[in-house]
Order: sequence, then structure tokens, then C-alpha cells
Amino acid sequence: MDSFESTSTRSEQLARDLILHPESYRVLTGDRPTGRLHLGHYFGSIAERVRLANLGIEVFLVLADYQVITDRESAQGVRENVHNAVLDYLAAGIDPERSTIFTHSAVPALNQLLLPFLSLVSEAELHRNPTVKAELAASGRTLSGLLLTYPVHQAADILFCQGNVVPVGKDNLPHVEITRSIARRFNERYGEVFRIPEALLTDTPELPGLDGRKMSKSYGNGIALSMTADQTTAVIRKAQTDGLRLISYDPQRRPGVSALLDTAAVCLGLSPQAVAEQLGEAGAGALKNVTSEAVNDYFAPFRARRAELAKQAGLVTEVLRTGNTRANQQAEETLHRVRSAMGMVY
Repeated sequence: MDSFESTSTRSEQLARDLILHPESYRVLTGDRPTGRLHLGHYFGSIAERVRLANLGIEVFLVLADYQVITDRESAQGVRENVHNAVLDYLAAGIDPERSTIFTHSAVPALNQLLLPFLSLVSEAELHRNPTVKAELAASGRTLSGLLLTYPVHQAADILFCQGNVVPVGKDNLPHVEITRSIARRFNERYGEVFRIPEALLTDTPELPGLDGRKMSKSYGNGIALSMTADQTTAVIRKAQTDGLRLISYDPQRRPGVSALLDTAAVCLGLSPQAVAEQLGEAGAGALKNVTSEAVNDYFAPFRARRAELAKQAGLVTEVLRTGNTRANQQAEETLHRVRSAMGMVY
């Protein structure tokens, strides 16, 4: 496995080359539609996808509906979550004419890649994956075959479209590393088919939830992108703080106050310490007002676009139909190359 230092160096070089030669790259990224997308998604990944697409880089954006059941007993609400995610993408500036938005379950050839890919990894490698271990611990359930092979599913997502750039945070680097290993091993065993993807490390700090914990759909501690201004204000008003008048940034000792400062700061383009200094001894009420205004002002154009898009009957269906068609064409082409390399075209 590559060291973090070497990965970081390659990521810096990649970031520069993306600007110079956007036509040489294809990005794969996406979300699991387990709930409404929130501010953490927007600042952590969606805004970066828009930036990359605007550079002229081809972006494949997967809504991984099959992966919803890796750590859940049902796929309840998936259809609605996919619909809302597409509206969020479009409102944020993703252009479906230039970027391919698709769903896992609609691309059979992508999922067929799992069989040859599974032969290229060991059980020990899968058990070592930190995401598998974390999701297993969080679920409190028996390890399923689907969860164990989750990293291979992600490898298929990346490699089916010949993706060679994967925007990730440091915690998700193991997924890119196992994908790189699978691509190398396939090429060594059967011949050159896959490009070796590179991680593009994002430097956006993780935006905490309103309770100071990781912002998560399962915790219900985020501000959904689909919320109205009034709903956003109501959620922020309910956030737990403390009785101290002086506003200070201390994530360990004052998680609620610090989470509000983080949220206000990212929308205002300031540091959380600077927001705290401006508030001084104004108290938690003033902090909540500042945070509400900052979020609502920042997302006012986004919400206006989203409301207009939501009025267009059939828009989401058409976007997915177009994206799924493109993804299927790409997946069939890649699967044919894989089968040809393996001597399995009859």
C-alpha cells in the first residue's frame, strides 16, 4: 500500500494537472441515498464536483442505491432519497448534459464486474478495510457478504467508467488503494484494460453536525439541503449549547457551540475563531441567529433554483434515464473488454 506522503504528493501534482489537461481525466464520485443530503455533503463533496465539472472534466456521479442495504435491513425511502439528491445536484450546479448522474441498480454490467474483481482480493484484505470495520461496529449486526465486499463494489464503480480521479478525504483512501490494487492485478493477469485511478485529496474540513458529532443522516443532526429557511432556523434554534455567555471555539469542551461556529464560519468564509471573537459575550441566542442568517443567506440562491427545478414534472426521471443510458453504454463497453481479456467472449 502506498504511504500517505506519496499519495499526498501525487494528489498535489494531480490537482495542478487537472487544470492544465482536464480532457485527460474522468472523475467517479457519488453518494449512498440513505437520507436527505445535508450541508456536510455540500461543502465536503458537492461543491468540489461542480468545480471539477466546470474545469471541463467528465464526471460520473453514482447514486449507490444497491449499497444502501450494506448496513440496513431494507431499502425503504431510497426512491425518494434518489429523487431529492438529483434535485440537490442540479440546484448546486451539476449540469446533466456534461456530467452523468446514474443509479447502481440500473447498470447491470457494472455489477457484473464484481465476479472477476472478487477473485483478485483476499478475505484478509477485505476484513482489514477500516470502513467495513466501522460500518459493522455501527450496525451491531452480523457481518454480511455484501458489507464485507463493499470495497470491491466501490472498485467496480470507479473502474467501470475508466475513472482515473477519485475525490476523497483521508479516511476514504483505503477504498482507492484497494481499487488501485484490483486494477493492477487485473492488468497483470489478463492484459491492460484499466487505468490506475488516483486519489484527489480534498482539504475541506469535515463539517460537524449540530450536536458536535459527525454530521450524519442516521444521527439526524444535519441541516438538509432541501430544508426551507424557516425549517433551517427552527433546527438551529433547537441545537444544544450551554449556559456560558462568552462564545468560544472549543470542539472538545463545547461541542454544540463549536458546531454552530463551524456552520456559520463555512457559510461566511471566516474561521470559527473569528466568528466567536465577533460575538464575544453575546450568548448562545445571538450565535444561533448569526448561524441561521449565514446559512439562509448562503443557500438562498440554491433554494430558489431547487424550487424552480422541483416544479418541472418529469425532470428527475429524464435526468436519470439519460444518465443511466450513458452509464450502461460505458459499462457494457468495459465489460466486453474485460470478457475479451479473460477469453470469455463466445
